[in-house]
Amino acid sequence: MICDMTQGKPSGILWKYSLPILLSVAFQQLYNIVDSVVAGQFVGEQALAAVGASYPITMIFMAVAAGLNVGCSVVIAQLFGSKNMADMKTSVHTSLVMAVAVSLFFTVIGTISCQPIMQMLQTPEDIFTDGALYLRIYIFGLFFLFLYNICTGIFTALGDSRTPLYFLIFSSLGNIALDLWFVIQFQMGVAGVAWATFAAQGFSSVLAFAVLMKRLRKIQTEQKPRWFSKEMLGKICRFAIPSILQQSFVSVGNLFIQWLVNGYGSSVIAGYSSAIKLNTFAITSFTSLANGMSNFAAQNMGAGQPRRVKKGLKAAVLMGCCVAAPFVLAYLGAGKAMIHIFMNNPSDEAVQVGILFLRIVAPFYFTIMIKLMIDSVLRGAGAVLCFTVSTFSDLLLRVVLAFVFSPFFESTGIWLSWPVGWVVSMLVALVFYWKSDWEQQKSVARL
Repeated sequence: MICDMTQGKPSGILWKYSLPILLSVAFQQLYNIVDSVVAGQFVGEQALAAVGASYPITMIFMAVAAGLNVGCSVVIAQLFGSKNMADMKTSVHTSLVMAVAVSLFFTVIGTISCQPIMQMLQTPEDIFTDGALYLRIYIFGLFFLFLYNICTGIFTALGDSRTPLYFLIFSSLGNIALDLWFVIQFQMGVAGVAWATFAAQGFSSVLAFAVLMKRLRKIQTEQKPRWFSKEMLGKICRFAIPSILQQSFVSVGNLFIQWLVNGYGSSVIAGYSSAIKLNTFAITSFTSLANGMSNFAAQNMGAGQPRRVKKGLKAAVLMGCCVAAPFVLAYLGAGKAMIHIFMNNPSDEAVQVGILFLRIVAPFYFTIMIKLMIDSVLRGAGAVLCFTVSTFSDLLLRVVLAFVFSPFFESTGIWLSWPVGWVVSMLVALVFYWKSDWEQQKSVARL
């Protein structure tokens, strides 16, 4: 559904636009959290640590899949908007072929390198076997991961945001049922958690592909679309590669942090794995709101209304505070109970690590939320250099500070790198917002 955000009250528009996105985020994070909950509750603390140790590696594959999603959806949306249906179908076909090729490439590379990477990350011996097993099964399902992401990107490009949500709900609920079935009924342990994700994602991706092909057949074209086009591939890559690099950079940074965490043993890994999933839930929610603000800024800058963008930013920050407040209260007031969701009979060290992480980072959710909202204005206005510097400053600071603080404060020093990095990077974003010429941008960056 097309949403014109150049007219009407900014706060009302942003709430209406962002609520479905928040719902999608909730189910997406439910999908990611369930594996850890089932592993921790029904297999044990070491199983949770094993799943958590492989998490940063799986996020690299997710980064590539998400980048391809962006690349294909931008090109397809442009062609669909121009009513060039033959080329639009060609771009869809090319995107699907590319997704298959890239998924097979990473399946081979991942299968060969999964154990060496986990060794490089100093994964403790007591969780290494389970962690490598989980990662290997996950890698076997990369074809479905890439196919699912490409299909949802195409649906979104064609103006359909509901169908991807339905598939996500179905996949999440299916993953929960299969997790419990494989782990409790068949006692498959960590392998059961991995195969549940494989099956749920596989079925959803095939179903999404079938629905997509059925809808495409209904779109009539004067010329016969091609199944692959080098020219179309180049257009897609022009948008996809920068997005892949940006998201991969974040994932690689998380690998360095995981390397530090792994040095403190399986109990610290388990506590961190629980807390980081909760933290990711909050940050992803803020990011989704920021993406809505970015589209708001892009449309209004395109309409020559920078003042309206400023009004929208104020409304977005207020909206973000309303979303951040429950996370802060929940993590500070009920952090222990939430950590226990992930583990059955956990060690005291694992629980204390998780609680301490949440107590350190949660009060600064308002800080990172404001930073993300400002970044979204810079991106939507087309100030790509400012946006890039502001975005990467957060990650660089967190990684560098984690290495600086950990020798003095041990694992607590790693957790401290989050709020310090957020505060500094928010100040960087504010300087760009106040001092750069984002209001004078003539073109809108399509991200």
